[in-house]
Amino acid sequence: MSEIEYEAKVLDIDADQVARLILDKGGVEVGEALQRRYVYDIEPSDASRWVRLRDTGSEVTLTVKEIDSDAIGGTRETETVVGDFATANALLGKLGYAPKAYQENRRRSFTLDGAELEIDSWPRIPAYLEIEAGSRAEVVRIAALLGYGESDLTGENTTKVYARYGIDLAAITDLRF
Repeated sequence: MSEIEYEAKVLDIDADQVARLILDKGGVEVGEALQRRYVYDIEPSDASRWVRLRDTGSEVTLTVKEIDSDAIGGTRETETVVGDFATANALLGKLGYAPKAYQENRRRSFTLDGAELEIDSWPRIPAYLEIEAGSRAEVVRIAALLGYGESDLTGENTTKVYARYGIDLAAITDLRF
């Protein structure tokens, strides 16, 4: 079942300072992990849809991401848990999907007032905060609780975030720390 993602990013943050702020506001730290993922084109001419195989350290998921807009709620996600990262990659290969990229990031996860907050660190760019909640209004409310206005939020995907720093993420086939 496809689900709308209500999430937004606050870019170029001081990760330690934001973590302290989340905790000071009553947030709970859930954990920290190195995530790894393979990204596959569904149709090479359509950058708004892709498949992601991700190992979060605690589970492996297979997801189809579909971007309608950069707005909060502009992404649909269809996701399921799979058993094994390497086996799922091999199975996708047998179905004709070759990964266009391997990517890693570090994620520090929190919950705050019903929302999921992630401090993401990726190679070559500053850390950012991702806020995910049950509605657009809840994302904006949680951001305000942390002192961020709606103008501080972006719904851009990671490829567009990299482009802000002059980096073409689509041209990087192996992104590691």
